[in-house]
Amino acid sequence: MKTDLSIFKVFQHSDEYFEMLSDSEFSMKLAIKQVMVIFAFALIYGIVMGSYNGFQQSMATGIKVPGLIFLSLLICFPALFVIQYMIGSTMAFWQMASIILSGFVVFSTINISFAPIVLFFMITSDNYSFLKLLHVAIFLFSGVFAIKTIIRGLTYSCEKKNVYPKIGMNIFRLWVIIIAFVSSQLAWNLRPFVGSRDLPFELFRARQGNFYIAVIQSVGGILNPDDKTNQKTPAMSHESKQNDISVKSNGQ
Repeated sequence: MKTDLSIFKVFQHSDEYFEMLSDSEFSMKLAIKQVMVIFAFALIYGIVMGSYNGFQQSMATGIKVPGLIFLSLLICFPALFVIQYMIGSTMAFWQMASIILSGFVVFSTINISFAPIVLFFMITSDNYSFLKLLHVAIFLFSGVFAIKTIIRGLTYSCEKKNVYPKIGMNIFRLWVIIIAFVSSQLAWNLRPFVGSRDLPFELFRARQGNFYIAVIQSVGGILNPDDKTNQKTPAMSHESKQNDISVKSNGQ
């Protein structure tokens, strides 16, 4: 049985790849394959990501990472499609979906290619803050290439197929900012992904703080590895405060 690798033509044969997407029926079939590839690659990367804190965290993160991707798309894609349609785009639903998913195929493929590096640092280092920032950096790096891929697809549809309005490129750039904020907030609500070894396994944590404060705290944890306050999660800090209050009350 011949393996269909047409989905990966986006890496080196982008014009040929996006030409294939002009066929709506092909786009629908391709979108299904793209979803399967994204899910599989994100699942594997999530398993590696969560393995730092044991089997339970590994399985949980294996589901959370593809869940994060598809939930972000489910929340943000309808607005993009409706607005593009309103400004004159004649691109079919599955064509646009395939172009957007193409970016996430690139995203998940780059992610999984970094899995051996992640494993190396998990084996040779025990700095929780560093590992969290490493994953953030990998996601940002993969995201840049994902956006470039989608822009290439939309540009091709605009300049060579004339089914996508030029103003749509500016709207897409705004949409990228929106999905970045949505994904960040969603990731914060789905945490933990890596999981601290100092805490018992938790499927989800209490809603405290935000993603950006956590990144700053992780940077502090790297710059000051001996400072235990930088290694604490918001949940731990809250618990410590409650314990301090209880001790003071009992002392009085």
